[in-house]
Amino acid sequence: MSKLTRREFLEESLLATAVAAALPVLPGEAMGRTVTPSSPNEAIRVGVIGVRGRGRAHIVDFLKSKDSEVVAICDPDEGVTGLARKAAPRAKYYRDIRKMLEDDSIDAVSIATPNHWHSLATIWAVQAGKHVFVEKPISQNVAEGRVVVEASQKHGRLVQHGTQARSHKATMEAMDWLHAGGLGKIHVARGLCYKRRKSIGKVEGAQKPPATLDYDLWTGPAEMQPLMRKNLHYDWHWVWNTGNGDIGNQGVHQMDIARWGLGKMVFPNRVMSCGGRLGYEDDAETPNTHISVFDYGDQKIVFEVRGLKTGPYRTATIGTIFHCEHGYLVSASYSKVLAFDRDGKLMKTFTGGGNHIQNFLDAVKSGKESDLNSGPLEGHLTAALCHLGNIPYRLGQSRKLSATDTPFGETEVANETFRRFRSHLEENGFDASRTDYQAGPILTLDPSTEQFKGAHAAQANSLLTRKNRAPFLVK
Repeated sequence: MSKLTRREFLEESLLATAVAAALPVLPGEAMGRTVTPSSPNEAIRVGVIGVRGRGRAHIVDFLKSKDSEVVAICDPDEGVTGLARKAAPRAKYYRDIRKMLEDDSIDAVSIATPNHWHSLATIWAVQAGKHVFVEKPISQNVAEGRVVVEASQKHGRLVQHGTQARSHKATMEAMDWLHAGGLGKIHVARGLCYKRRKSIGKVEGAQKPPATLDYDLWTGPAEMQPLMRKNLHYDWHWVWNTGNGDIGNQGVHQMDIARWGLGKMVFPNRVMSCGGRLGYEDDAETPNTHISVFDYGDQKIVFEVRGLKTGPYRTATIGTIFHCEHGYLVSASYSKVLAFDRDGKLMKTFTGGGNHIQNFLDAVKSGKESDLNSGPLEGHLTAALCHLGNIPYRLGQSRKLSATDTPFGETEVANETFRRFRSHLEENGFDASRTDYQAGPILTLDPSTEQFKGAHAAQANSLLTRKNRAPFLVK
């Protein structure tokens, strides 16, 4: 049995607590109910899809709310459903999402599957008349995120994206203050994912999936590939076929705050990136050390991933920092955001939490998309930035760390980030003259079409989408 991560341990503990608290008062079974609650006083009947990881936290939140009941759970691996079944013993178990979505007693679903299922599960759900809470990122590639936005509009169902900072009082008030000019003009938003990640190991050949798992259903719209890593679960994040690396895992939260703070509702004009998987050789494909730069002309987002040992930047390790005319703002916690003047003196503190799933339930009851704090378009634009940041890296070429101090040309804020990136690697024992990293081309975008243009456009556009595997078609 694989060891639980700290996050998984906490989720199991929370769910176990929820089981004890909720068992005596679980509502009765729901049968034959319409898709939309007929009265604001009726509980919203929820099916949770994917219950090994984040889905456990979803169950906890739905059990806590007076506005919802968990009537169904779905996971292609029956072996991971134990705690979910204990928490919601009257909930019906489905192995196949398509069978769950045929159940007209379900009003809404939450989706906590691996990334490669997020868009298709959302699209199928809204087509079946369900409202959707979908974990981040809303998509596994750029093109399918846009399809989610269109499907939500076409079928008139609400879709909430799981970037929960959008429902936290501290972050909401800090963003309002920033937009009102609290620190003057914003020049750069810097996202940080300094999160220690160890090697996932290396196998000699294809591994056998768990006996409790339907591997075909688990693979779904992704390419059917042999299992070439020790752990099927969680480590899918580090394989391009199913995940998006840490920029699209932890980093999507910080990317969302960065874009939110800048108020950008379009794609950037240019994107650049570089990095590598450094410090070990394993079965993962995505970079553990990565810089992505998003150029909007007047403003920029610079995003850093560091999976090796590192110290903080401006007090933050996982967070978003806004460099502004009159100081800087640090969001290193959704419920506490700090503003500093140019000399580093604390100016203002924003505090207060929130409940993103309750916001979703409130919006379902009102029937108004405007009540959602993070609707499908917000989710698409944020997730798309994460995917765009990976594309130049994937098209990049190997070069020595010592080859240049300015790999990003005239974009000095990015070059300064690269020099810190190189120093970070040297502190971890790398010789810059002997260490290779991958430097991608500068890619130009047409924000109106969400497509690349100019040099390298054909290659880059091919990575905006993927060929799905029938019958799991995103359309």
